[in-house]
Amino acid sequence: MPTIVSPPITQRQKLVLGEILNFAYDTFCGNKVKFLLTSLGMMIGTASLILVVTIGMTGKQYVLNQIQAIGANMIYAEYEGGADRITAGTPDPLTIADLQAVQAQVPGVTTASPVVPLDERVPVGNGKERDVRILGVYPEYRGVRNLVLVTGRFFDNEDSHARSKVGVITEKLAEELYGSPSEAIGQTMKLSGLPFTIVGTFREGVETFGQSEVQSNTMLIPYSVSRFFTNTPTVRLIYFSVGDPSLVVPATNQIKRVLQSRHRPESTYSVQNLTQLLVVADKTANALTIVLLAIALVVLLVSGIGIMNIMLATVSARIREIGIRKAIGATNREIRYQFLSEAVLISLFGGIIGIIIGLALPYSMRFLTQYRVPISGLSAIVALVVSSAVGILFGTIPAARAAELDPVESLRYE
Repeated sequence: MPTIVSPPITQRQKLVLGEILNFAYDTFCGNKVKFLLTSLGMMIGTASLILVVTIGMTGKQYVLNQIQAIGANMIYAEYEGGADRITAGTPDPLTIADLQAVQAQVPGVTTASPVVPLDERVPVGNGKERDVRILGVYPEYRGVRNLVLVTGRFFDNEDSHARSKVGVITEKLAEELYGSPSEAIGQTMKLSGLPFTIVGTFREGVETFGQSEVQSNTMLIPYSVSRFFTNTPTVRLIYFSVGDPSLVVPATNQIKRVLQSRHRPESTYSVQNLTQLLVVADKTANALTIVLLAIALVVLLVSGIGIMNIMLATVSARIREIGIRKAIGATNREIRYQFLSEAVLISLFGGIIGIIIGLALPYSMRFLTQYRVPISGLSAIVALVVSSAVGILFGTIPAARAAELDPVESLRYE
């Protein structure tokens, strides 16, 4: 009697797996409408997951860009005052000598500018006057604060050395006084009786809404000229800029040590940068993204429950079929994998369509508009894994119920 050699177990498993997948595919094609409606929730959930990540990344990038536009490499120092004493002490403010000492002693500091604030009421014609905030600064102030020149020019080192009576005003002040920024160029504004020629108009790189030293009614003049109106070389604020963002934190600490060493021990100085603000903004954006992701996961959870319900209904409708398959040799494991593969197929179908929709929207924004919306390929991979996991998780109970059916009772089922 010839010996019958069975195929290797791995090859047999491949045949069974292929048969299960083909059967699941045929079942899916035979119930397209039902399965498409079931996978709709998965489409929405997966697309939401990708869009949430995209929205979170876009918001994060926008906030960080806004902060960096103010000056990511910027450090600012100001005098806070002295310790509380019974007898009032002499003020110990910052001076130009402090600025020069920092530039000489702190490596990495590339540019710096003092800020001397002055308030003045200036005549604007027709017998009217207007309050104007005057800031005496270096020409480097424009680069340190990332100011945008709207019209004209900014005063330069030659203007500072020559003590030229020139100034630049904000775009809003130019519109208010002269109708437009271009009309302001060449106009004369008298400060304490001295005529200053307006050579340019500017605006902040990022609107600070009056929370910085630059107000809507600000005029910038050379620091050397601002000394005409002050009796001391003191300054209210000093801005520093470093060449490398990685040097911001160590430079901040070194600047504070230099300033403190040059003044009385009881005097205190605030030396800060925007690094902490960047960290806070980053954490806030990440927290918001996590919250939105949790909402998207709830949608996926609901769609998973829908898949489980439809698969339970499918098992109930195919009890007799299960009995026939068991009668001709199908094992419980094969029955379980059959229904589990159907659940995963529904989930994956919805997940893939959802990924396409979720990626199509940001890509269309890139192609059709000027906005460079960030796109995360990792979010698509995560969405695919999550949709598969949802199919496996919520398809397990219906698959286990189908596998545990008694073949004899199943054949009797009508």
